[in-house]
Formats: sequence, C-alpha cells, structure tokens
Amino acid sequence: MALTRDYKETVTARIKRDPKFARALYTEALTALLEGEVEEGLSMLRDLVHAQITFKQLSRQTGLGEKNLHRMLGRRGNPTVRNLTNIVRTIGHDLKLKPQIKTSTSH
Repeated sequence: MALTRDYKETVTARIKRDPKFARALYTEALTALLEGEVEEGLSMLRDLVHAQITFKQLSRQTGLGEKNLHRMLGRRGNPTVRNLTNIVRTIGHDLKLKPQIKTSTSH
C-alpha cells in the first residue's frame, strides 16, 4: 500500500527545508495576486505563514489581529491593499527578500 501525505503537509515541509522553494513560492504568490488570481495568491501566502512564521508572530509583526489575518488570507479573503502590503512585506522580510518588480516591453 502506497503511503500518501497531505498536500499541505508536503508543501509546508518543503518550505521549511528549502529556502529557495520558499522564495519561489513567495514570488508566485505575488505574481498570482498581481494577475488577479487572488484566491491562489492568498493560499500561497497562507502556506508560507504556516511554515515560516505562524499567524501569532505575523500578528505581532504587522499589528493586525490574528483572527483578522486568518480571515484576510482565507479562501474568501479580501484584505485591503494597505493590509496586504503589510503582510507581504512582513513575509518577505522573514524570507530575507526585497521584492523587485520587472516589467516586460512585449505585449
């Protein structure tokens, strides 16, 4: 019988052991958000929080309530731009990243 692991557990374990994967997931989350794929972007941010910080720590670092953070990053989350920026900046800081925006001239 094949052993299976919950997808979220697998992703969380990989984030914890592989900083390069965590950074790539962070980049994908930001890209998804910018492309209007909000649910997917929030889901990836949620995975990073679960693996890297914890909602309790994120709450302390952002000044936002823990329950509010769970709602904002939930499936039907709808954070304000100000709150999302605060969350993204905090996660990026934890990953030791500085987001850079690159634009393409091709259409």
